[in-house]
Amino acid sequence: MCVGCQEMKAKKELLRVVRSPEGEIVLDPTGKKAGRGAYMCRSQPCLAKAFKEKRLERALKQQISADVYNALRAGIIE
Repeated sequence: MCVGCQEMKAKKELLRVVRSPEGEIVLDPTGKKAGRGAYMCRSQPCLAKAFKEKRLERALKQQISADVYNALRAGIIE
């Protein structure tokens, strides 16, 4: 389920964001990195909604800086 729009979609359609055991938040294009993951659509509106309503922070159970959101924004293809 996308954390932005809350829609159920196939796993391959979604982008995985991972909080690693070290606390680093990164994109996971393979879907196999270790850590707590959250999924979102590959669209700017979903990322904006997840940022505005802090949905990604709740899913990953960690505060996320604006720098990380900018990196995610750069990695998302609409």
